[in-house]
Amino acid sequence: MASNFVVILLLSILRFSGPSAAARPRALVAPLAKDPSTLQYFTRIHQRTPPVPLDLVVDLGGRYLWLDCDTNYKSSTYRPAHCHSSICSLAGAVGCGGCFSAPRPGCHNNTCSVSLDNPFIRTSTFDELAVDSLSLPSTDGDTSFSHVSDPSFVFACAPVFLTRGLVKGAAGIAGLGRTRVAPPSQLSSRFGFRRSFALCLPSTPGASGALFFGPGPYRLLPGLDASRSLLYTPLLTNPVSTAATFLRGEPSYEYFIGVTAIKVGETAVPINKTLLAINKKTGEGGTKISTTVPYTTLETTIYKAVTAAFTGALANVAKAPAVAPFELCYDAKALGSTRVGPGVPAVDLVLQSEKVYWRIFGANSMIEAKDGVLCFAFVDGGRKTTTSIVIGGYQLEDNLLEFDLGKSRVGFSSTLLFRRTTCSNFNFTSSA
Repeated sequence: MASNFVVILLLSILRFSGPSAAARPRALVAPLAKDPSTLQYFTRIHQRTPPVPLDLVVDLGGRYLWLDCDTNYKSSTYRPAHCHSSICSLAGAVGCGGCFSAPRPGCHNNTCSVSLDNPFIRTSTFDELAVDSLSLPSTDGDTSFSHVSDPSFVFACAPVFLTRGLVKGAAGIAGLGRTRVAPPSQLSSRFGFRRSFALCLPSTPGASGALFFGPGPYRLLPGLDASRSLLYTPLLTNPVSTAATFLRGEPSYEYFIGVTAIKVGETAVPINKTLLAINKKTGEGGTKISTTVPYTTLETTIYKAVTAAFTGALANVAKAPAVAPFELCYDAKALGSTRVGPGVPAVDLVLQSEKVYWRIFGANSMIEAKDGVLCFAFVDGGRKTTTSIVIGGYQLEDNLLEFDLGKSRVGFSSTLLFRRTTCSNFNFTSSA
């Protein structure tokens, strides 16, 4: 594991002060890291009694938090959720289950079963819903403090095989979707703060970003409150779930926004606008934000139109051979450098009005695919893709996103590089 992330782990262990650390924290915070081999983003929590540090891959649109309960799960506070309990209803249980071996975490009779999925290997299964203690550092928005605990955090057990494809050492997935059992809703209910969370993904493996639960400020060194520079756009509800497994009639719990146009270099790209809307009957189309997709994917006709516009804007720049999965690449020496990345035209995702747009600069639109070669970091999602635009992790890096579930909106900063800071500049290392 990257050295900076290990330092944060050691500090968090030293500062852990048990369930009574604070009754009403202003907010909570957890470190985020990027794995260079899988391109997954993962965070760290403490769970169980006594508390154990666990790495979890972040799935922005996941239904809830699930953990491997097969591998050395020991806790004095573990409790299975019994059939027909209110917790089961809240979590959308699909039925009651049993177990034919000796009772252990993940294996009890007369408990409710929930569906789990791993989007990285496209595998789903069913397992036991449970409750146990979970703790995270508190924060005032400037730095992290002692851990506080939720003694009855609801999560799902998973068999060990479901962790295949996750970053090495990960115990499961932290789903942050729009459900009442996902961490943002549970933690806000437990500690009484606003039902919101903020995501700041790091751009450099070895550096730590930040995941905030609760309201801002979100201060990044050397003193920038990133919450003051957010533009907001409504969160949209897709009436048809786009998850691997879902209940009949269940709407999507992923994060959709209303992109109405795309511009390259402030010039509108000609695209079929019907693809930008969500089809209310099929759930197809629209735009969602994802941390499980490494690069933004565009439906084929949108992709071709955007890359054609980008190519036209850089008509005098020397191209380089394609580097999979990217098709449009350039000689890095032919592109200038700016504070916000390579000197290329900005890509704007226009939202509810011409004045509200998410601007993607070179730091998030271009990637060094190999030495001396910069590629346009968008990929062709195919003609039969369910969602027309999926904004991927690379385009989110060093951008602060605040998901305000109470007001059903998302705030975005665009690149923090303009403000001379990054997502890796939250002060995790100050003493409590």
